[in-house]
Amino acid sequence: MRSILRTDPVVRDVTALCLAGVVVGLSFGAIASAAGVPLGKIVVMNAFVYAGGAQFLAVGLAGAGASAVAIIVAGLLLNARHLPFGLAIGNEVLGDGRPARLVGSHLMTDESVAFALAQQEPGRRRRAYWLTGVCLFLTWNVSAGVGAIAGSALGDPNTFGIDAAFPAALLALTLPSLKDRPSMRVAVAGAALALVTTPFLPAGLPVLVALLALAFALPVKRRSPARRRS
Repeated sequence: MRSILRTDPVVRDVTALCLAGVVVGLSFGAIASAAGVPLGKIVVMNAFVYAGGAQFLAVGLAGAGASAVAIIVAGLLLNARHLPFGLAIGNEVLGDGRPARLVGSHLMTDESVAFALAQQEPGRRRRAYWLTGVCLFLTWNVSAGVGAIAGSALGDPNTFGIDAAFPAALLALTLPSLKDRPSMRVAVAGAALALVTTPFLPAGLPVLVALLALAFALPVKRRSPARRRS
């Protein structure tokens, strides 16, 4: 096992990500149980919704007395970022078969997409996507179920600082791709838009606003020296 972790960076990174995911999953199960969500509903939500941020949001809104419609709309808005994710990976990763595309779409997370896009070869992209997606799905479902049974003793993952592991992993995967000026412009502009709008918008929406930074990927037209002199 150690030799595999040393020679295969994808397996090593996915393993580290799953270890962090265990704590977050345990915490979600405990928080949902403490909020009065029955174990059966937690298990069904984990299997069929499978969206960590949206699930935390749903439990929080339900605890605050929000309606089912409000919870569904909030979840859809939060996960709307998966639309450009699907365009980014496309058939190259998910394949042409309908069953594989349905399963692959369900396993889509920020991490699985980032791990896939960090690979250069199509074969390695597919392998990274499916390995990340399946491992995180199993990790989330098992750990969240155990957390729900254990109760509310674990508390919020922010207490342990484990919540920082996911954005840190995504940042580490993104940095090697920022080699050209258009990518840098998009990254800086997207981060700025997200930071500026975070205090004013609900959770999840600043990420969607950051997509406006894609406009900075357009080529910049430069005037020729002759036109400048004229």
